[in-house]
Formats: sequence, structure tokens, C-alpha cells
Amino acid sequence: MPPVNPIPNFDQRGLLPAGDYHVTFDQIRHFHLVQGDGSSATWDTTWRRSLVDHCEVMVRQLWAAGVTTIVLDGSFVEAKDRPSDIDGYFEYDVNGLAILVARLNAGDPERIWDWNPNRRTLDVATGKRQLPMWHRHHVELYPHVGQPSGIPNRHGHPQLFPAAFRQQRGTYEPKGVLVVVQPQGGVQ
Repeated sequence: MPPVNPIPNFDQRGLLPAGDYHVTFDQIRHFHLVQGDGSSATWDTTWRRSLVDHCEVMVRQLWAAGVTTIVLDGSFVEAKDRPSDIDGYFEYDVNGLAILVARLNAGDPERIWDWNPNRRTLDVATGKRQLPMWHRHHVELYPHVGQPSGIPNRHGHPQLFPAAFRQQRGTYEPKGVLVVVQPQGGVQ
């Protein structure tokens, strides 16, 4: 396991500097991504903590199912006072994905582990159609099994999740991501 490293301050663009930051959920809660850096009077610590708490529920389900690489991104890792959600992906073998999804949904009464576009329903507040996991947790975690992410690069070509999530949408500038690691002692 890579060493856990602190989350650096946002750069002048309001992004995490490029890199993979291996952190636990407790560390995320105590760094500026939740607590803020004091530069904004409207930084929503309560909302950001709630997003982390919900994300941790989902990540613990993945850990319990044997998933080890989980990467978090989106507006949550940017200097936005109130991000709409946490986005992320997890790495898994395509040959075992159907079994993993069945196992995750067997332990979830709302069966949120589904990326079928037909299961998206309208969120009135945003005007967007969202997945069940988003409605329940305001978190979207996608499986990365070697497929394109649906996010094109600056030239319009498909990108895999690892490339797409390490750049800001629209500007394509490099940015950092969080790689969530289990606390000492594993899943509790």
C-alpha cells in the first residue's frame, strides 16, 4: 500500500495540484477539503462532511466486497464552497463485475449499484437526471474495467477514467485526485 500523504492546499486555479493523494476518510474530514482554509465565509463544512460520510458508506461496501483501488474526484476536490457531489471510480476486473454488482446490491436495500441510464431520475433542484446512488448519497462511483469514461479529451477522443478524472473538465488542466485507503485494521 502506498504511504498516506497529506492533501495539499488548492493551487491558484482552485484545484488540487496534480498527483494522487492516498488518504483515509478521517484525514479527508480533517483537511481543508472539509474544514476549508478560512478564505471563504460561505464554505459549507457541514455539507462537505455529509458528502464524505455518505461516500464512506459506499466505499466501505466496496472494501467489504474486495475492491481496493477507489479514486475520488469532481467538484469536491476543487475550491467550491458547496460542491454538488463527489465523483469517483473504482478499479475492477470486467470478468467479475456482474458478480460484484450483485453482491453489492444484495447488501443494499435500495440496490443503488447500477449505472443503467434508464434508472436515472430527475433531481428537481439541479434539473438533471441522476443515478440512484446520487439520489441517496450525492456520490457517483463508477466501475473502471478498461472502458471509456464518457468524458472526451480536449480533442474529442474518449478517455479512460484514470485520465479523465485527473484533469478539470472544460479546461483540461491537470489536477489531483484522492485515492482512499483503508484505516489501519481494515474495514470495520
